[in-house]
Amino acid sequence: MADVFVSYARADKARVAPLVAAIEAKGWSVWWDPEISPGQEFDDQIEVEIESANAVLVIWTPTSVASRWVRGEAREAAERGILVPVRFEQAKLPMDVRAIHTTDLDDWRQDPANPAVQECLRALGGMIARAQAAQAGKEAAAAKPQVEKTPHYSICVLPFLNMSGDPEQEYFSDGITEDIITDLSKVSALGVVSRNDSFLYKGKQIEVQKVAQEAKVTHIMEGSVRRAGGRLRITAQLIDGATSQHVWADRYDRDASDIFAIQDEISHAIVKALRLRLLPEEKKAIEHRGTESVEAHDLYLMARQIYITNLEGVRASQAIVRTCLRATGLDPGYAQAWALMAAGYTNLRDVNVGTDDGMAAAERALALDAKSAEAHAVKAQILQKRGAMDDAIAEVGTALSLDPESYEANRTAGRLAYQQHRFDDAVKHYEKAIALMESDVNSAMMLVSAYRALGNTDGVLRAAEVALKRADAVLGRDQGNSGVMAYSAHALAAMGEAERAKGRMNRALLIDPDDWKMRYNFACTLCVYLHDTHAALEMLGPVLATITGEFLPYAKADPDFESLRDDPRYQAMVAAAEARLAAAKSTTPPAPEAA
Repeated sequence: MADVFVSYARADKARVAPLVAAIEAKGWSVWWDPEISPGQEFDDQIEVEIESANAVLVIWTPTSVASRWVRGEAREAAERGILVPVRFEQAKLPMDVRAIHTTDLDDWRQDPANPAVQECLRALGGMIARAQAAQAGKEAAAAKPQVEKTPHYSICVLPFLNMSGDPEQEYFSDGITEDIITDLSKVSALGVVSRNDSFLYKGKQIEVQKVAQEAKVTHIMEGSVRRAGGRLRITAQLIDGATSQHVWADRYDRDASDIFAIQDEISHAIVKALRLRLLPEEKKAIEHRGTESVEAHDLYLMARQIYITNLEGVRASQAIVRTCLRATGLDPGYAQAWALMAAGYTNLRDVNVGTDDGMAAAERALALDAKSAEAHAVKAQILQKRGAMDDAIAEVGTALSLDPESYEANRTAGRLAYQQHRFDDAVKHYEKAIALMESDVNSAMMLVSAYRALGNTDGVLRAAEVALKRADAVLGRDQGNSGVMAYSAHALAAMGEAERAKGRMNRALLIDPDDWKMRYNFACTLCVYLHDTHAALEMLGPVLATITGEFLPYAKADPDFESLRDDPRYQAMVAAAEARLAAAKSTTPPAPEAA
């Protein structure tokens, strides 16, 4: 493996070669990969090389700054503390690496004796020496006989039961469970089952030993939450997965404002009960939250629950924006709330309710937390709707590299792939999304369409059953949720239950006849499963008459409308929509220039 990994843009190869020669003249090995094209992002060879390198030299130029591959490699190196950046042409550095000292090499004239180059070589040499010393220490430690191994523990945190007597409080108990999973995941000596796997047991009667075997863990944690009148009662217990005996249990009767403190106490109690060593940086990480405001956090959890169950509805999106505005009013530094607000804005812009597409809120979130996968994901959505597909793909790639387990990142990646007719990729990401979020109906419905486009009838049926089960769960709590009712109608049609599907369509139209996204979904159902072209066109008429420029490209690419492509009525509707949007664009005054 090489001492130095060189990250650069292919267009800068001639500029990079003399630097590589200067490094090799020091006797160090270099991997700069002149054979592999940039399209092979994060392939196995690159991943192996960058992980094994002792130092990473990043060449920043106006070209490489725009490369998502170079930015990703720079982030990887920065997180490991082995990044040595140099710059040409005063390239504007990515926000998340600006704090790292960068050497300008515009005047080096390919002279290895140049002071700037010598500074760069010294930095590389220091990192290489440290890495070699660390490796020698590891080898020496490995040669010593092992007296006693530290026991390795693992845990599955089951969803806390909502004991408040109010189904609307489910978001709160789920939020506490997620926070505890996140906190415990920061303890290096403890293995923690992911949220999507632990939430598979939600609402089920469980046997501790059976769950421990299925999840391959040593311990199970379960608990309950009751919130009423500004007071909280939280119970929690840690159970040995092999014996079903309680290792630790406690009850917390506190004021609701103490929720963060309770969560911290639970995490520390588990660490203590298992006699694990909590490192100082892990303790600090557990105590760090997106906000210190309990009220802002509660508002964010409410908004996120709305986002998951019915993101695309107008009233839902308005509620998301309104709730997140209150949260950021309480804590302007709450990056997660800004990112979620952006998602609400962009969906309202889709349906011509307001002109803000959410980019300002997304950028605010990234300014507060450049490593927020959710903020990168929502920015990717906005760029997609603006027609900047390459930039959208780069953003969602960044989101997935920051957190492959991010629900928002996988959902966005699925939508991008679907629009580009990369249905295998769409299936992969939508499958991940529905596994990560058990109440997500939209992704399950999109999975039905992606499987249909692939001709996978088994996949269609299985995804439709998931979508219907989830939709019915939402409708059991909110019978007037027309958006979710539309999803259930599509699922029923995919399962061959045409009459039930028509019944739900008619009911949803009575509740909310002007919801054009719902009408759009009904048109898909009528085309694909009910084979009623006339009814589909009738349903699409009002949609295309008001459709936005951001959503029209998605509609034109939707494989569900394949049977309409050659229909003169459909072609006339699309042409009229394009003419209307072009005329509106030509009469829109240009934005004023910045002062």
